[in-house]
Amino acid sequence: MRQSLAQLEQEFRQEMQLDRNRREHLRRVAAVRSRQRTHERARKRTSLRFWLLVLSLIATAVIVTVAMFESLYYLLG
Repeated sequence: MRQSLAQLEQEFRQEMQLDRNRREHLRRVAAVRSRQRTHERARKRTSLRFWLLVLSLIATAVIVTVAMFESLYYLLG
């Protein structure tokens, strides 16, 4: 009985160590996934901001050009 009890304790310790290792591995994997998602969201957000900036610059250039030619037409007309 003493030997089997010692064997059970040893198996229990081994199982605890395996559980600890599994938890640590899962925590690291989750942290990596979280960083990847954060990076991907930031990249998408930056891309969207860039295109909004480009479109606003083009729209501004078009509006200013139209306003300039209309005012030139009224001044010379």
